[in-house]
Amino acid sequence: MAPSAMSRGKDNWTASLSEAQPVPYWLEDPGKPPAEPALTSAETCDLLVVGGGYSGLWTALNAKERDPRRDVVLLEGREVGWAASGRNGGFCAASLTHGLPNGLARWPDEIHTLEELGRRNLDGIEAAIARHGIDCDFERTGEIDVATETYQAWELRDWHRELQEKGLADGIEFLDADAVREQVNSPTFEAGLWDRRGVAMLHPAKLAWGLKKACLKLGVRVYEHTPALTLKSYGAGMAVRTPYGAVRARKVALGTNIFPSLLRRVRSYTVPVYDYALMTEPLTAGQLASIGWKNRQGLGDSANQFHYFRLSADNRVLWGGYDAIYPYGGRVRAEYDDRPETYAKLAGHFFTCFPQLEGVRFTHAWGGAIDTCSRFSAFFGTAHQGRVAYAAGYTGLGVGATRFGADVMLDLLDGERTERTELEMVRKKPLPFPPEPFAWTGIALTKWSLARADAHGGRRNLWLRTMDRLGLGFDS
Repeated sequence: MAPSAMSRGKDNWTASLSEAQPVPYWLEDPGKPPAEPALTSAETCDLLVVGGGYSGLWTALNAKERDPRRDVVLLEGREVGWAASGRNGGFCAASLTHGLPNGLARWPDEIHTLEELGRRNLDGIEAAIARHGIDCDFERTGEIDVATETYQAWELRDWHRELQEKGLADGIEFLDADAVREQVNSPTFEAGLWDRRGVAMLHPAKLAWGLKKACLKLGVRVYEHTPALTLKSYGAGMAVRTPYGAVRARKVALGTNIFPSLLRRVRSYTVPVYDYALMTEPLTAGQLASIGWKNRQGLGDSANQFHYFRLSADNRVLWGGYDAIYPYGGRVRAEYDDRPETYAKLAGHFFTCFPQLEGVRFTHAWGGAIDTCSRFSAFFGTAHQGRVAYAAGYTGLGVGATRFGADVMLDLLDGERTERTELEMVRKKPLPFPPEPFAWTGIALTKWSLARADAHGGRRNLWLRTMDRLGLGFDS
């Protein structure tokens, strides 16, 4: 959507935010389980998992499924799923590389393997949800990448042709303006690329809570409101101190993502970027008919500063993205989770996309931190002579990729050479971010350049072209 189009109709949407609660819609679900008690003693185990988001939950669950005799403890500093895992849009993608363009640019020789592993990973998620009876509104509807400018439509057509030539277009269909509007009716849509099987929609918090329940059933000891404070070698294993207790473990898996790693040398590889979303009230039958959306796909537009949007199980529209806010110094703070000026901007964009929904009100508005790394997809490693493994840097596509990351960590801790651990993506790390003020200056300049490119037909300036050559080009 062009900036001029986005700015129209301000008076029409102001009232739409008047009753929006500044809390994540997903985390208000009445099915939220009670928290497990905090650790108040000394524990020992085979595997200690630090972090109760998707990364830690999948690691604990997969560890027990690999070896039911393995004694596993999971520590969560607050409550399972309260951070990124309960605040995201619920797009569960097969891609392990933050989309095919990023993967093809960085690992062209491995891209077919990475795509196949990603498909198997998404199949594995679907199977685990069924096997453990996790009720998380899982719908494998696919996702449409939509063009809202003529140049974007041509780029999507050219990209689809390139994917066909490289044998990577299986299940991906190009839609012209009429075809894409037949799927979802917006006057701003000029083309689309529909990945029919590579993305599922789900309720993100329910997935985290369901994984927690499955872990508990398999014997994982879960302690919530138990932050891990220190990590040190202890004999042949590791020791982690908590406020009221401690855990000694043979091996440790760190799934803390954007929160400061217990391994100080890992911290410079990620920065927090704050993302924001709105959720509407449930649409009426007439409102839903006015936009179509019968196949309930997830959608994202093709701009550098892009939006993502989808339907919930009760036919609300989640509308998020566009602004990507990096706080100076890379601090993670609760006050950054709420940003009214971004909500106002997003509401205006929403009604530009769907003018037929004028009068719809938003019930929730929230934000959260994404663990961003310089290559925009996860990185992995070990420490303390292989007794500690970590995965981080999912950059907003961790709903699905964290399960793959969990298997990588378990492979590394078990000392196994697998198809996963042999990947260049797994063996090599991204460039770390520079210290301040260079990190903030570089990110601010990149954001300004991306907005400028969106306003000028996608033309990338010298700064963005330089970042591209260095392997650091990115969108919001």
